[in-house]
Amino acid sequence: MTPSSSHPGVRRKHRLELLPSLLAERILVLDGAMGTLIQAAGLTEGDFRGERLAGHPHDLAGNNDLLCLTRPDVIGDIHRAYLDAGADIIETNSFNATAVSQAPYGTEALVHDISLAAASVARKAADEAEAREPGRPRYVAGAMGPTARMASIPADFADPASRGVTFADLQATYGDAARGLLEGGADLLLVETIYDTLNAKAAIYGIEEAFDALGVRVPIMLSATVGRGRRMLTGQTVEAFWNAVAHARPLSVGLNCGSGAADLRLPLEELSRIAPVFVSAYPNAGLPGADGTYSETPAVTAAALGEIAGAGLVNIVGGCCGTTPDHVRAIAEAVRGVRPRTVPEIPAMERLSGLRPFNVEAARLPVVIREAEAAGFDSAALASLIKEGRLDDAIDLLRRQPDEGAPIVVIDTGPAPVEAPAMTRLVNLLLSEPDLAALPFAIRSATREAVEAALACLQGRSVVMTGGTAGGMRGEAEASFERYGAALLGGEM
Repeated sequence: MTPSSSHPGVRRKHRLELLPSLLAERILVLDGAMGTLIQAAGLTEGDFRGERLAGHPHDLAGNNDLLCLTRPDVIGDIHRAYLDAGADIIETNSFNATAVSQAPYGTEALVHDISLAAASVARKAADEAEAREPGRPRYVAGAMGPTARMASIPADFADPASRGVTFADLQATYGDAARGLLEGGADLLLVETIYDTLNAKAAIYGIEEAFDALGVRVPIMLSATVGRGRRMLTGQTVEAFWNAVAHARPLSVGLNCGSGAADLRLPLEELSRIAPVFVSAYPNAGLPGADGTYSETPAVTAAALGEIAGAGLVNIVGGCCGTTPDHVRAIAEAVRGVRPRTVPEIPAMERLSGLRPFNVEAARLPVVIREAEAAGFDSAALASLIKEGRLDDAIDLLRRQPDEGAPIVVIDTGPAPVEAPAMTRLVNLLLSEPDLAALPFAIRSATREAVEAALACLQGRSVVMTGGTAGGMRGEAEASFERYGAALLGGEM
């Protein structure tokens, strides 16, 4: 049976076909804060529980995402307020819809249900707005937040290899959330407030699995947050971040949250220069005061974003924490008639990264790896040290490469199999050394499991050498490596 034009999937396909031309014609407007308006609604514990969670053993007030299930009317009204203010894109109320973020409330099992409901509520409001203005599509972006745990940072600084969450855990819960958002009608998936790129890479992997499972693919949007030093919380630079996530082929990449629109100007200039995709910006309304309120008025935020737009740096603008429908209305007016940023053509390079970027011509990359390996390196000795648990000695061996000026860290364990847990611990220990963490890694090992164990620790963009000892890794294994964002390098080095 052929679906009718009113079928949700057909309508989503039509909206998405229009999106590139809309972004080329004008700057699109994203909505503002969800939590700020929820807090203003004066809700009680009972609102968060509803009938479904009346007997839940934990307090639930403050778990805003649950309101999609228990008070969808409140969330729908917030969406409508932003649509009325001029938003072209509204975000679902699902920022914390991951098992990691729901765990403190004992509601991990509700990730899919929350995500499905969040997208459904937003889609209903967007459909109502489209019905009032049939010639103006309204988009629902499935919001996927960063969680409070970082896959790149030690959980216990007494043990630099420890982590509070794993790539696999994040990949699974982001995939669950993505399925719910897609089933609920999201047009886009927005991985936002990224301060640890490894978390974002796990989200991208989980999203790709959801696409495969549902047979549906929608555009991905990515948005990081940086400090006034123009680095992410992990210390990664803007360009290193972009190199690490470009494999997602996103519709847009951008910056959100932070300390206000004015502080986004310099990092947006960098991102606009290097990213051959659309660029977004949706800052906080300044910084919160002691009472939790934000300092920037709608006029201040709109003026700063208007200047950024006038400089040709953005294609999508909106607001983050502390912003309201009044902010979005002012932002929409400030960018009305302003030409959107022109997406640049970027020269082809192998764009790798650790905390810093490393861009090299593809033909030069094998030479770089050989030069790094020549720095007193011995793959058999490295494999032996790892198997014997002598990881400090293994690190000393690997350190010779950057100490002798190599711009990349090569971990080559030769034909001897290395256990995945040992590889995980080695790489996490290496990343505790700032001068090593700054560099991209190149990985070669005899088993797919060991290679993936290394990739699951690396927030930058790495290289997997599939030739030589890993020469049998083809097809499914290579596709998996690419989902981690790795560059693939075949043949003998």
